[in-house]
Amino acid sequence: MTEASPELAQNPRIVGRYALFDEIAAGGMATVHLGRLVGQVGFTRTVAVKRLHPQYAKDQEFVTMFVDEARLASRIQHPNVVSTLDVVKTQSELFLVMEYVQGEALSKLVRNAAKRGERIPPNIVLSVMSGMLHGLHAAHEAKSETREPLNIVHRDISPQNVLVGLDGVARVLDFGVAKAAMRSGATRDGQMKGKLSYMSPEQLNGKDIDRRSDIFASGIVLWEALAGKRLFAGADAGEILGKVLASEIPTPKSVVPSLPDEVSDAVMKALERDPDKRFQTAREFAVALEKAGPIATAHTVGEWVRDYGGDELGNRLNLVARVESHPMEELGEVYSGVEPVPSAVTSGDATTGTTTRVEGELNVAADPSESSHRRKVVLAVGAGVLFALGIGLYVSLSQEGQVLQPPVASTAHVAEPTPPTSVEPTPPPPAETTKRSEPSDEEASTPKDPPGDEENVIKNADDKVGPIATTPQRTSGQVIKPPPRQPPRKRKDCDPPYYYEKGIRRLKPECL
Repeated sequence: MTEASPELAQNPRIVGRYALFDEIAAGGMATVHLGRLVGQVGFTRTVAVKRLHPQYAKDQEFVTMFVDEARLASRIQHPNVVSTLDVVKTQSELFLVMEYVQGEALSKLVRNAAKRGERIPPNIVLSVMSGMLHGLHAAHEAKSETREPLNIVHRDISPQNVLVGLDGVARVLDFGVAKAAMRSGATRDGQMKGKLSYMSPEQLNGKDIDRRSDIFASGIVLWEALAGKRLFAGADAGEILGKVLASEIPTPKSVVPSLPDEVSDAVMKALERDPDKRFQTAREFAVALEKAGPIATAHTVGEWVRDYGGDELGNRLNLVARVESHPMEELGEVYSGVEPVPSAVTSGDATTGTTTRVEGELNVAADPSESSHRRKVVLAVGAGVLFALGIGLYVSLSQEGQVLQPPVASTAHVAEPTPPTSVEPTPPPPAETTKRSEPSDEEASTPKDPPGDEENVIKNADDKVGPIATTPQRTSGQVIKPPPRQPPRKRKDCDPPYYYEKGIRRLKPECL
């Protein structure tokens, strides 16, 4: 891809959950934009958004393949792989959201070194390629949620798809894009995303490919990074095909005599045209490089990237700083409580679990403070209803001659009501189940404390203990009559304990 203008968009475009700023790179298949993920609680994150050209979004076959490949790529979790975060589809465009890495593509670093008449130091090249191969191995070994091998093959390993960060870590990116483009027929205009100069012989011959095809392409990238020039260059596609399939491949040591033999041998093994003679895994290739020569530290690689990144890297660093300081409060309000209106469409694949979002208008929720106020009102009304129910219960009991008093502590056992088919309750201790005698006239005329729970225990005709019933209950064919109640304690002007005010019955405070 080529570098684009670093001008900051004053009014970023909103796509799904993302604010899209101006593009930072452009290529034959897509443009890359700096973006910001906007969360509901002020959470933001800088991302890279690859915006595919409109002709790809209009190709339904390509869209289906692209989303499926992006879903597979999201299963790759490794420090040496640029993470795939999301896919967003509008009516006319398709966006791939990726982790943003502060750094530069290996292709640009090689060109910038060549402009200075230099080659990249071998220890830095080995460090970059070793890390990239470990990430590639993680992709080849990726498994599904059910632990089934996904058999991911990148198909487009090239210097443009190796990103070297300022943290000194090399990462592979763009998994699945080439496969989607080639299998869907989206390249029928003659533009192949997988560049001919980095394709394996079996890939060019249209044969089935596996991870070893990526190893061949990695060998080409390593050869060029060490030599500082192209390996299979040609004026047209036919010349390039001829060189990849049949031309003699010079050793890296023939171009860089100071290169250790072990490094040169490892490169040539990766470039074997017979897949069975190559390294069989990317990890095996990486380990061979680590044993072949000194590997630069991450700190050394990061400083070298900062030095050779050029003005483009510096401009991009400034752009990121401005984007991250861009006021996002209003965007955060848009996304707090977003609900799609009918014009917004959400589609999904029930078999793969893949979802894509179609951009539409947004229905902004009410201010959170209003929701809080409504909750307080509901709670207050609920409390008022409970209080009114309590007052109503008190009045009802008062009309029947009962006045509620604080309960008196008692050790008496009160049997729980039992349904007809339930097991009979265990009788309480004899001392507590003896039926009380009727109060004498003297006792009835003497005020006493309100009866405790022991006054509510009776003995029925079957010698079973049960609670007092306010209405006759029939047990074993007999009617049990409750014992006479003790008259409530009289109070001055409490008969009745209420009065009416403007047609509303109110309780007398002194009767409470």
